[in-house]
Amino acid sequence: MAKNAIRPRGAGAVRFYAALWAAKLSRPLLKITRHNGTNFPGELALKLCPDFLRYMARPEKIITVTGTDGKTSVNNLICDMLEGAGYSVLSNRLGSNINSGVATSLLAGCTVFNRCRYTVGVLEVDERSSKRVYPSITPDYTVITNLFRDSIMRNGHPEYIAGFLTDSIPPETKLILNGDDLISVSVAPGNPRAYFGLTRLDTDVTECVNRINDLRICPRCAGKLEYEYLRYHHIGRAHCGDCGFESPAYDYAGTDVDYDHMTMTVRDAGGEGHYRLLSDSVFNVYNQLTAIAVMRELGMEHGQIERLTQGLKIAESRYRSDIAGDVEVVMQLSKDRNALACSRVFDYVSTRPGKKELLLMMNNLNDEKNWSENVCWLYDCDFEFLNNDSVTQIVVTGPRAKDYYLRLRLAGVPEERIACVRDELEAAELLKLESGSHVYILYGTDSTCMKIASQVRERVIARATEVSK
Repeated sequence: MAKNAIRPRGAGAVRFYAALWAAKLSRPLLKITRHNGTNFPGELALKLCPDFLRYMARPEKIITVTGTDGKTSVNNLICDMLEGAGYSVLSNRLGSNINSGVATSLLAGCTVFNRCRYTVGVLEVDERSSKRVYPSITPDYTVITNLFRDSIMRNGHPEYIAGFLTDSIPPETKLILNGDDLISVSVAPGNPRAYFGLTRLDTDVTECVNRINDLRICPRCAGKLEYEYLRYHHIGRAHCGDCGFESPAYDYAGTDVDYDHMTMTVRDAGGEGHYRLLSDSVFNVYNQLTAIAVMRELGMEHGQIERLTQGLKIAESRYRSDIAGDVEVVMQLSKDRNALACSRVFDYVSTRPGKKELLLMMNNLNDEKNWSENVCWLYDCDFEFLNNDSVTQIVVTGPRAKDYYLRLRLAGVPEERIACVRDELEAAELLKLESGSHVYILYGTDSTCMKIASQVRERVIARATEVSK
């Protein structure tokens, strides 16, 4: 279905090829000058030729991945599986998911004569950038991982973003949707679609325990929704007793999730497959199920997909675990300015067995000098999960250290369990590193924060190793 690029003609052709060659030339120049401009070639091309994406060569088949959380993880899992199956895959793996990032990826995959070298494209697309991407690129499939409340400065409200996507996604594109998320389910109702979801888990509840619940009433008649079960926030299965609106049936159902043996069964009309879980986080179980659903839509058999998942793991840029002496040191992405993403991480950490020590450094450091952050998201986030006896210490650090300290105190966390220091590397020295404890370094999304988190991790590992001698 993916439409071929429009062929530029006349003055348009001159402008396009000038943009193509200038952008191509910028790539080696960036490397020579040691600049990390992941979007710059695409930005340059779009500035020189605003219709650049319409004319760019693209793979025969295109899959786009969007949603509030999990985009990059799902995008990379799909790429890994397809590459494992022998496909040549073009992708923006590093998460450059706006129109200039997509343009940069297409540039990297084409020749100087605008011929694409790849057969499949897997492109992460930011929800807000969809209006700038989809008029020029018609994907065969669009995956929507979920739609939640995000940064109030970026996205405002998930129903607004659902409408944004509905207006942008081409009508012929098939949607692969989270059937447990009734906001995602509402997107582009006229498009062909398939649903994935997880059947009831032992940990599910019937009343929301989170501060955020974005779907309390029926989106069709405004009656009260009745949940058969809730997993977190508005994720679960529900129906309306007034008009009959209900969660859709699954095309791809994740069942028999077993965290003890780290396995899951996926059932669909064509049979069932038995899969090794890549993570014991339910959020990552959803990510894995999403990627499996995409492979099934592409026609792969369960047996082949099972083999493709054997060597996969969650990207270390999202989660990394090391053993230092008798301490486990975990570096885990916790998306700053996103109340729901941080709530999911706090919930996950609080329910892990054993003693936990946390270092909170979810600070968007690249933006610190350029804007004033709205901190209202801290009060939508479930810091209350960290008021748990198994969380023995929390060190807050970075530009927002005092804001985190205040929020933890309001959540009831005892003062003696919290340490507060501005410098991130100094914060690493304040961890107690008690024998048998699990240390979680929770960091924000930008590259500067990730780099500092890696330095903190190295210091913590060195300290833990020394303490255990």
